[in-house]
Amino acid sequence: MVKNNLFRQFFNSEKAGGLILILCTVVSLILSNSAAGPGYIRFWHTDAFVQIWQIRFPFRIEEWINDGLMTIFFLMVGLEIEREILSGELSRPRNAILPVIAALGGMIVPAAIHFLLNHGTAEQAGIGIPMATDIAFSLGVLSLLGNRVPFSLKIFLTALAIIDDLGAVIIIAIFYTQSFSFFYLGLALALFGFLLLLNRFRIFSLWLYLPAGFILWYFMYRSGVHPTLSGILLAFAIPFRKEIENSPSAILQHALHKPVNFFIIPLFALANTAIRLPKGWHTELLSPNSMGIALGLVLGKPLGVIGFSLLAVAAGIASLPPGMSRRNLLGLGLLAGIGFTMSVFISNLAFIMKPDEIQSSKVAVLLASLIAALLGWISLKRSLQKNQLNS
Repeated sequence: MVKNNLFRQFFNSEKAGGLILILCTVVSLILSNSAAGPGYIRFWHTDAFVQIWQIRFPFRIEEWINDGLMTIFFLMVGLEIEREILSGELSRPRNAILPVIAALGGMIVPAAIHFLLNHGTAEQAGIGIPMATDIAFSLGVLSLLGNRVPFSLKIFLTALAIIDDLGAVIIIAIFYTQSFSFFYLGLALALFGFLLLLNRFRIFSLWLYLPAGFILWYFMYRSGVHPTLSGILLAFAIPFRKEIENSPSAILQHALHKPVNFFIIPLFALANTAIRLPKGWHTELLSPNSMGIALGLVLGKPLGVIGFSLLAVAAGIASLPPGMSRRNLLGLGLLAGIGFTMSVFISNLAFIMKPDEIQSSKVAVLLASLIAALLGWISLKRSLQKNQLNS
C-alpha cells in the first residue's frame, strides 16, 4: 500500500506537469510567431555570463536552462530510476522484464527508421532524436482518460519511459560528446567514486553530496561530456535505503518533484520551442531527417514497443500484467511516441552548429508528438470502453 501511494503521488505530480508542459509549448509557439516573436526569441539567446570564484561561465539564458537546470531534471530522473531498480516495479525481474523489453524495442526500431533514411549523410547524427519517451507529456495525456485507466497501465508506461530516459542518457554520453578531456573526466569519475564510498560508509548528509554535485557538474562540463549527465551520476551516489523511510534519496526526490515539474520543465519548454516558423516551413517536414524523426516517433515507437512486447510474451519471457490487453498495448505504444523533452534536448546536441537543422528537428518532434498523443488517446479511449462493455 505504501508503494502504491508513493507511485500515485508520482503519477499525479507528473500528469499535472504534463498538462503545464503542453500549455507552455502552445504559448511559446504562439508568442514566437506573433509580432513579439523576434524579441521573445532574442531573450532566450541573451548572454548571461556568470563568474563563480575565478571561473567564468559564458552561457546564454537558453544554455543555463539546457546545461544547468536540466541537470536537476536528470538528477530527479536518476533518483526515480534508482528507486524503481532497488525497491519499485523494476526490482522484481518478472515485473521489470516486459517494460524493459518494450523500451528496448521502442528505442531500436525508431533509431533504425531514422538510420535507414539518413545513412551516410550529416543528418545521421539525429538518430537518437526519436528514441526517447517523454514521461511528463505521456502521463499527462494518459491522465486525460481519468479513473478508467487500470493502475497496471500507468506503471507500465512510467517504467517504459524511465528506462527510455536511461537509454537516452547512455546515447548522449556515447554519441553526443563534443571536445573531450580525459583529465577532467578522470576528476569527475574520481569524485563520483569518492561519493560512492561515502554512500558505502552510510554517510547520509545531503549537505556533503549536493555541493560535491556542483563540482561534479563542473568537471563534466570541462571534460566535454554533456554536464547534465552529472545529475545521473550524483543520483546513484546519493544513498537510497528501502528500509529507511527518509533516506537522502527519498527526501531529495520528494523535494525535487514540484520544482522540476512546475518550473524547470515548463521553462525548458518555453526556451526550446521559441521557434519562428519561416514561410514554407512545412516543406522541410519532407526532408530525410524530419521524416526519420516523425516516422520514428509515430510509427517506429508503437511498432517497437508492441512488437518486442508480444514477442516476449509469445516466448514466455514475460506476461501482460493484470488489466492490460493487446488493445491497451497499442495505445500505450502510441503514447510512447511522445518524445518531447528528451527528443528536443538531443536535437540541440545532434546539430549543435546547425541552427536550421535544430529548428526543423524540433518542429518534427512537436508535430510527431502531437500526432502520437492524439492517436494514443483515441486508441486507449476506445480500448478502455470495450473493456468496460465486456466486463
